[in-house]
Amino acid sequence: MNDVDVSVLQDAITALVSRAQEWELSVAIDKYCMLHTGKHPVHIAICIIDSPLPMVNSCCDLGVTISSDLSSSLYINDIVSRAHQQANLIPKCFVSQNVNLLVRAFVTYVRPLLEYNSYVWSPSHKRDITFIGKVQRKCTKWLCSYWNFSCDERLK
Repeated sequence: MNDVDVSVLQDAITALVSRAQEWELSVAIDKYCMLHTGKHPVHIAICIIDSPLPMVNSCCDLGVTISSDLSSSLYINDIVSRAHQQANLIPKCFVSQNVNLLVRAFVTYVRPLLEYNSYVWSPSHKRDITFIGKVQRKCTKWLCSYWNFSCDERLK
């Protein structure tokens, strides 16, 4: 990023703030930050209403956390943790061992956590894909009539 780019960015942010004030909208300065991507750190000062934006290693946008190396591993760890928590509640909350009911509970309560904005954070590392798959493999083990089957057979 060169000085012209920084100047253009600062002018755009200033125009955004002035437009927001013109429309009597507030600007939540504490929600803004700069995420540097690349090998060489850049030290630039961008300000919103005379407050410099902090440089961060990861940021959350639309509920998805992205790190400075554009990896979504932080987000995947978070959603898998939440999915395991939800999945552990299913056998405790449902007395019935009806396979259709348990599968529907998984599809209703756990799968949306794993699929939210998946087109944005689509996992590319094998460890992330395996980590996500563990939730589903674990949940298929609850199904009493399928516990003797292999993982692939249970998933079918």
